[in-house]
This record gives sequence, structure tokens and C-alpha cells, in this order.
Amino acid sequence: MILSKPFLSLVVPVYNEAERLAQSINAIDVYVGQNNFATEVVVVENGSTDNTLQLAQTFAQTRSYLRVFSEDQRGKGLAVKRGMLEARGDYRVMCDVDFSMPIEQVNRFIPPNLTNVDIAIGSREVPGARRFEEPAYRHLIGRIFNTMVRYLVLPGLQDTQCGFKCFRGDVADVVFPLQTLTGMSFDTEVLFIARKKSFSITEVPIDWYFDPDSRVRLMEDSLRMAFDLIAIRRNARKGVYDGQA
Repeated sequence: MILSKPFLSLVVPVYNEAERLAQSINAIDVYVGQNNFATEVVVVENGSTDNTLQLAQTFAQTRSYLRVFSEDQRGKGLAVKRGMLEARGDYRVMCDVDFSMPIEQVNRFIPPNLTNVDIAIGSREVPGARRFEEPAYRHLIGRIFNTMVRYLVLPGLQDTQCGFKCFRGDVADVVFPLQTLTGMSFDTEVLFIARKKSFSITEVPIDWYFDPDSRVRLMEDSLRMAFDLIAIRRNARKGVYDGQA
């Protein structure tokens, strides 16, 4: 069900996902059908070299809840920013297309299960969270990076890189226009901006299943993200995040 003002928007960035997009859409179909609140799904394709965009547009022809957008440039952050600003929901949840967090757990982030929160982020580290099938070395590298995040930009948050985050609509409209990073570190930046704007951030424990087909390039992306943390600090000193949406 979709209305001009949905209660929930799911924002799903996709890049070269032709092989598993159908499975993800099927999971979304079930989720939308199980809930009685108005839902829209915003799929943003960015720079795919396969037929991801055409496939998404075909799915949208038979699903009134589905809206599809395209960005020529690559970058998960670019796709999420576009999706969050195109979304119309009272609550806007960014979701990884592989749904490494079961989709039904989206309801943990929104009323009535969670109230009076500006931003809720999926966490694999807080009490109650569970990880499945993740190699130990991946977990270790993630914890090293999170230590850097907590030291440099976001003290206190245990898991800033999980791909499932919920922003109240009015908060998203303030935060995302100020986003500058287009790569994997974008979510650290938007959370930094949110804190600078005095919005509250709550970590929500989730079940998380490791995907061996993850697009994260472990060493290359980790190094790039480390430099991005320095860029966030530099932007803050320059007043880049002091503007109004």
C-alpha cells in the first residue's frame, strides 16, 4: 500500500544486483503485505554495468509501492543520499539489498516498538545482537575501524557501519543535504552531522548474517574509510556542516 505520505520508506541502494534483486523484491513483497501501515520502497541504482536498472523498473510496473531512481556515478553514499531525499515517509530506513538483517526486523526501528528517537541504527555489537557465519578476521577488522570512529568522530557508538539505519523524515531532511561523502563512509558522516545538530541516536540490536558475496573490498575500503574520518574532522573545522538544509 502506498500513499502520498507513507508512514515508512525503505531506501535500497543497488549496484550490479541483477542476480539477486528478484529475491530481495520478493522478501519486500512479503514484508509490505504483512504490515498495515503505508509503505514505499525507493530503489536507487548507481552506475551498474548490468541490467539492474531495467530489472528494477520492470518490477516497479507491477508494484505500486516501488519507486526507482538512477544515478550515473557510483557510490553507495550517493545512492543513499538520493534515496533519503526522494523518500516521503515519516520514517526512512536505509537497507542493504542482501537483507543481511532479516527485513521483518525493520519494525524494531519504528513505532510502536521504538518511540521518541530521532535516529535508530542497527547494531551488531550491543547486548541482544547476534552475528551469524561471520569470519573472525572480518569481525576483528570491523572492530579496529570502529575504534577509530569512536576516537575521531563518534564516541560511544559501537557499530556505525551496519547498513540498516532509520531516520525520522524531518531529521533526514536536515542531515542528508549536508552530506559530502559518496563512498562507504557516508553513514559515519551523516551520524556525525546528526550529532552536531543535537539529534539523538539509538543503537538497536539486530540479527546479522554474513554475506560472502559482500561488495566490501576489505583492505582497500578500510584504508579509504580511514582517510574519510580525517576528512570529516577537516570538514567540521571548516564549518561545512554548520549550514542549514
